[in-house]
Amino acid sequence: MMRTGNAIGALAAAMMAVVATPAAAQVLDADYRGTLVCDKLPFTETRLRGAIDVTIVGGAAHYSHVVRLKSAAAEAAPEQGFGAVVGRNISLQGSWSGGGREYKAAYSGTFVRRTARLKGTQTWTVGGKTITRACSGAIKRPLKAFLPRQKKPPL
Repeated sequence: MMRTGNAIGALAAAMMAVVATPAAAQVLDADYRGTLVCDKLPFTETRLRGAIDVTIVGGAAHYSHVVRLKSAAAEAAPEQGFGAVVGRNISLQGSWSGGGREYKAAYSGTFVRRTARLKGTQTWTVGGKTITRACSGAIKRPLKAFLPRQKKPPL
């Protein structure tokens, strides 16, 4: 009889571990911030780094990325786009245009804890020519203790 009790206890503990694992791997709704570094373009002096902000709510993502064509100055309008989070994977698509130049962007990555490493491309159209450059970076959310708390429903 004692062996049956131990077996039931071990089975219950194993089931709790299996049920708890997906919750721990879940990407939290929050604002994620980071940077993207993109390869040099023919009309830029060097590789450029720009801030990226991603907001995730209910599996949907919206982002804004600072566009720099010179080392110091940011362009007036940021790159903006949307995306989705499925499991631990994120994909983003967006675009930017200004000063006779424009591009479409696509980035993707996988979350590990509270950080996602992103990789992707920007496909530029400048003076009738198409130029593709690679970008990479990371986004990170604040510690859970610093996220806004969800309101509890009234009793």
